[in-house]
Amino acid sequence: MAANSGKSVLFVCLGNICRSPIAEAVFRKMVTDAGAVDKWRIDSAATSTYEIGSPPDHRGQACMKTHHVPMSHIARQVTKEDFMNYEYILCMDDSNMSELKRKAKSVSNCSAKIELLGSYDPQKHLIINDPYYGSEDDFEMVYEQCVRCCKVFLENNS
Repeated sequence: MAANSGKSVLFVCLGNICRSPIAEAVFRKMVTDAGAVDKWRIDSAATSTYEIGSPPDHRGQACMKTHHVPMSHIARQVTKEDFMNYEYILCMDDSNMSELKRKAKSVSNCSAKIELLGSYDPQKHLIINDPYYGSEDDFEMVYEQCVRCCKVFLENNS
């Protein structure tokens, strides 16, 4: 979590218990495996207040365990400081994007690049759908999308 490099990414979804903590865990493992974890500040957050203080969804935790990806996160909401302290804010869908852009307008020195994580998907799946009302297979699909997207994002920022 070195601030020296200026490399930082915040992953965002609606509740911060499904998609964004999966993306955070996947990306953290990738940079750890690449020996670059000390060059990055990595976190995730929610656009809503629905799940603040909650751990990741048990199905997401099970999926990460299956793939040997460590996951440790407690849901929090995006803050005004996040727009100044992160280089990238990568969100999961158009609703997240609209909400983040709305919030960013109230931050006078917003420096974060707000993008869809799916914009890095080589398979061109722009939206990472919320698996909350779905099955374990939906969590697996989110995991696979996050792996593809995070790999390209890391390659572009290494």
